Amino acid sequence: MATEQAYPEIREAVAALCARYPGEYWRGLDDAKAYPTEFVQALTDAGFLATLIPEEYGGAGLPLEAGCAVLEEVHRSGGNGAACHAQMYTMGTLLRHGSAAQKQQYLPAIADGSLRLQAFAVTEPTSGTDTSRIRTRAVRDGDDYVVSGQKVFISRTEHSDLMILLARTTPREECAKHTDGMSVLLVDMREARGNGLEISPIDTVMNHASTELFFDELRVPAANLVGAEGQGFRCILDGMNAERILIGAECIGDARWFTEKASAYAREREVFGRPIGANQGVQFPIARAHIQTEAAALMVQHAARLYDSGQSAGSEANMAKLLASEAAWAAGDTCVQTYGGYGFARDYDVERKFRETRLYQVAPVSTNLILSHIATRELDLPRSF
Repeated sequence: MATEQAYPEIREAVAALCARYPGEYWRGLDDAKAYPTEFVQALTDAGFLATLIPEEYGGAGLPLEAGCAVLEEVHRSGGNGAACHAQMYTMGTLLRHGSAAQKQQYLPAIADGSLRLQAFAVTEPTSGTDTSRIRTRAVRDGDDYVVSGQKVFISRTEHSDLMILLARTTPREECAKHTDGMSVLLVDMREARGNGLEISPIDTVMNHASTELFFDELRVPAANLVGAEGQGFRCILDGMNAERILIGAECIGDARWFTEKASAYAREREVFGRPIGANQGVQFPIARAHIQTEAAALMVQHAARLYDSGQSAGSEANMAKLLASEAAWAAGDTCVQTYGGYGFARDYDVERKFRETRLYQVAPVSTNLILSHIATRELDLPRSF
């Protein structure tokens, strides 16, 4: 029996939309390393990317769990929500910490699709997941901040109008806590490109629209400061926790796609005069993948509901992302094994989804960092770094 799934009407509508964009569509994009503009526009037009935006700004005003339903169904349908999921998880920062003026200025246009907020710039080449050691600086100069530095593996910047940027406004050594002294700025990419911001694409194993960013005295209005100066890490955490929960939901969608595909193939494929699914050596791994998926789905659901209630959900978001990404990877490996040689044939989409879901063992936070967080925060074990 599958885990009870919230928002069945949303799931059904998303699945119907995704049916218009079958495997051939995604394979074509994969070949061309192209952005799924038509798919993202369709999601926007249907209102799904405004799921978390309050009704007063033109959105649906639904909780994070509804966003999870949208993204899970995109992945369960064989698509890839990475092209647009940032428009949901950036709401964790903008909605909770943005000023009334910022929300009024940007949210209605984001909700109706005339403005895209798809970029979330935190990671840097020298600091990786040690966010407190970022080197990108934002120095106040009159009514502006002047930004210099570098970011890496920042997705969708070439397809976004706005970007959430984390930068240091106070040197780390001058702060009482190493997580102090960082601030969040909302950057208008339309004005920034060519005026202090350069974007360089990164070619990756999956079609992820990843880029490297170079800031050379980019001027950002001080009015675009989100939250209080020096308190940006706290603001960004709300976005990061939402991101981990939403990506956990995407991984559940991947895992269900893999187990459904593997089960269907195992029922139909005959070798030695019978379906290969009759062999326990084939059916047991699929059953195990299903069990892992349903257990992980419960954790994702729990984390989303905790987040929506306003309670601290850091550990739960991390556990949800870890369990879901591992369930998806295990289900993907099982699906490839079930298909045999055909699992590597592009026409079946298994190898594409396999590449795409592998990312989430590494990003948005690596499995080892999650384990370290749980060890020190939940089990009171000594820090190793």
